[in-house]
Amino acid sequence: MPSLSGVQLGIVGKPNTGKSTFFAAATLQNVKIAPYPFTTIEPNVGVGYVRFECVCKEFGVKDNPVNSLCIDGWRFAPVELIDVAGLVPDAWQGRGLGNRFLDHLRRADALIHVVDASGSTDSEGRPVEPGSHDPLEDVAFLERELDMWIYGMLEKDWKRFAMTVEATGSKIDEELYKRLSGLEVSRGAVRDAIEAAGLQGKRPTSWSSEDLLLFVRELRARAKPMVVAANKADLPTAKPNIDRMREALKGRYVVIPTSAEAELALRRAAAAGLIKYLPGDRDFEVAGKLTEKQVEALEYIRKRVLKVYGSTGVQEVLNAAVFGVLRYVAVFPVADEQKLSDSEGRVLPDVYLMREGSTVRDLAYAIHSELGEKFIAAVDVRSRKRLGAETPLTHRMVVKIVAGR
Repeated sequence: MPSLSGVQLGIVGKPNTGKSTFFAAATLQNVKIAPYPFTTIEPNVGVGYVRFECVCKEFGVKDNPVNSLCIDGWRFAPVELIDVAGLVPDAWQGRGLGNRFLDHLRRADALIHVVDASGSTDSEGRPVEPGSHDPLEDVAFLERELDMWIYGMLEKDWKRFAMTVEATGSKIDEELYKRLSGLEVSRGAVRDAIEAAGLQGKRPTSWSSEDLLLFVRELRARAKPMVVAANKADLPTAKPNIDRMREALKGRYVVIPTSAEAELALRRAAAAGLIKYLPGDRDFEVAGKLTEKQVEALEYIRKRVLKVYGSTGVQEVLNAAVFGVLRYVAVFPVADEQKLSDSEGRVLPDVYLMREGSTVRDLAYAIHSELGEKFIAAVDVRSRKRLGAETPLTHRMVVKIVAGR
């Protein structure tokens, strides 16, 4: 199912942390999964889903989803997931599979950093004694790789670039925005990064290497925000590491305990009709005949993952990336506010993921450019109030767009 949201999440991390298992669990797509570095050569691209409460039960209707799914009153909206090859230290310089794979992250709106929370793999992704490697080092390593990757784009001819900006009287934020357009950064992110780095009003030719790197760090935090998936959470050495990561990274990153293997097993069991389970559920219900091995595996998941953490964490990571760090809202557009249907009579067929701060006119353009151009007003279906073009959208809003002919 294609994503109408345009949201793209990059799944990153060193080799052998469970990145490809996370991707497979989130998409139920067949990918290579093996405990050795560089299993993923070309990036895997697939569709995952964010989960939130549908409005169908609130309005007492049976919906007919088209661009999304509705299961037991939960709406699942699609987002694109990009699983890139495992990164090793100094990948930005071409080491391992190098910056070719960093380039696959250019389009990502946010990153999911899959970390081996059990500490059972070293900085290169090689197996070591569980608990002997500090997962906080992996967070610092990835930050450095991303920073140096972006820094390398700017540093090589910075003097000439800075002199041109000054000679032409151009604005440094505007020129940096143009220069970094391939990273999908916003003007606002560039402007905010300059200010946060304390470089506002400072002549570009006087920026030192340290100034440039400080700007890059601030920009990376804004342009490629990140959620940390503390994977392999079921292993005994993981829990103390997760607690420590949450404390050390407080205010910088959301750290979510995950067991991608458990989620993949539950989704496959549900697909086979053996259990009833929805991604993000706190438990599962046996629905079919299980073998002794299957019972044992499922009970392990229940005891070591679901009862400890409340879920496998995979769905929570996707939701945290889209609704948390990216601050999107889900909106239901309809053509008929009485029947909650589109022009073809389908009830609540679509849901759109829109950035927080988007307006009802933005929604009209997202649906179709012609609808945006002919936009007159909108109607909030709950309150029946007429809305102006600049009215901001809110989460789970149901909206009718009124357009001219």
